[in-house]
Amino acid sequence: MLFNKLPDDLFTPLSGQNRQIYQVVLIELADLFFDEDLIDPFIPKDLVRSTIEEAVIKHGIRSWSPESDDEGEGGETPVPRSSAEYTNRIYRRLVKTGWLDEEQQIYRTYVLMAPSVSYVLRTLIDVATFQKKSYGGAVLNVLSSVEAAIKDPAGRGLTLQEAARTAADFSAHLTDMLLGLRELKQGFAATSNAQDIVRGFFDHFVEAILVSDYKTLKTHNNPFRFRRQLLGLLKELQFDPVRLGQLIDHYQEVLELGNAEAEVLVNKHITRIIRIFESVDERLQAIDDFRFRLEKRVADTVRYMDKTTPGMSARLSRLITQLAKKDDAEMPLPDTLEEYGFLSPRSVRSAPRRRTPPSLKIIQQRIIDPEVLLLRQRFKEYKERRQITGAKLEAFIERQLDGQDALHAQQFSINTIEDYIAFSYLRHMPSLGKKAKAVAAKYELRFEDRYVNVADMVKCRAFTLERKKGQANAPSPTEH
Repeated sequence: MLFNKLPDDLFTPLSGQNRQIYQVVLIELADLFFDEDLIDPFIPKDLVRSTIEEAVIKHGIRSWSPESDDEGEGGETPVPRSSAEYTNRIYRRLVKTGWLDEEQQIYRTYVLMAPSVSYVLRTLIDVATFQKKSYGGAVLNVLSSVEAAIKDPAGRGLTLQEAARTAADFSAHLTDMLLGLRELKQGFAATSNAQDIVRGFFDHFVEAILVSDYKTLKTHNNPFRFRRQLLGLLKELQFDPVRLGQLIDHYQEVLELGNAEAEVLVNKHITRIIRIFESVDERLQAIDDFRFRLEKRVADTVRYMDKTTPGMSARLSRLITQLAKKDDAEMPLPDTLEEYGFLSPRSVRSAPRRRTPPSLKIIQQRIIDPEVLLLRQRFKEYKERRQITGAKLEAFIERQLDGQDALHAQQFSINTIEDYIAFSYLRHMPSLGKKAKAVAAKYELRFEDRYVNVADMVKCRAFTLERKKGQANAPSPTEH
């Protein structure tokens, strides 16, 4: 449990009257203990004390409230008079409460942090420096991790665990969004100053939540556009016993679990990701409802901000008192409020304007010029003539071989533009990739260290094209 992992007095410095001092010092020590270039976690005591003293001088710490372990001789509590005395008290307090741990190595004293204490300090610093996050990359990370686990379950199956962890963080962030809106709403309800409400709305809601998160989730480029693909992959994985078995074996080997435990963990991770991304719409709807109520309250505040006049309450009180003294017969009432102003000519709501329907517009079909269509057809035919395919290349080779098994470069004939393009591709057939893979498997090219002239059109290295053994004389494929 928690109390078995952390010292009992760990949070005592952060709950006393000197908590601001300890907060500043711990943040400075975090830069020392969590340095990326730090190789040895055992830091000399002198370096730790000098870091504390630099924090005292840097932040101008000159006040101290007495603590339980500050009493000197005679029960007196002396006030620190120098930065060195501040450093001694802070360091001694951090060691006593468990934030720092000393270890003696021969003649030198080193200071370290326990793993659990280090994790607590990193978490507190993350809370103190909390910034708005964008989870578009997190959703892509889940998708790529799931794809990696499915593609190579025996080698990279553990990425499924990372995907489940990232999805859980994303779910927690959506919850934090909703609670953040609720906290803002409660803060606005407790504020009577309209200017503070409007200022807080733009500073906290628009800047921190609406722009960084909500707007991103509502755009067409939102991170959930990959949700259907992600859910499809996971549901197919649930009914793929081969890959599931490989994932279970990988979990069992890497995490050192039993077969049953590994199977439960794999299914748990898959189910968690599916459950999170299937419930996104409902959670966004709840966030949208909170957002609507929050914006409505701020809009009402802005609407009535300038409609209050100083002395209006006294005015209304005197008017009601005078009306109460009169009889009903002496009070002429208007037939409708549309003809008379109530306290002010601007107070009666004006009738909404009638919206005029849009004018009718006849949609006519555009007629394309036949010359344009003919030009498009010519471009299409020109592109098809220049484009080489495996079928065209094999047809050119078989036509040139004409039943033979081998042919030298000088024996090729080039009569058309198509022949010229096919002959140019023929010499690079092994490097054409998928386009000519099947054709290259049927023939063999052997180049020589001399140059020849082919059909008075091309000068190239001499080569011999030979049909491989086992390949029968195939009829020329039909060219389209």
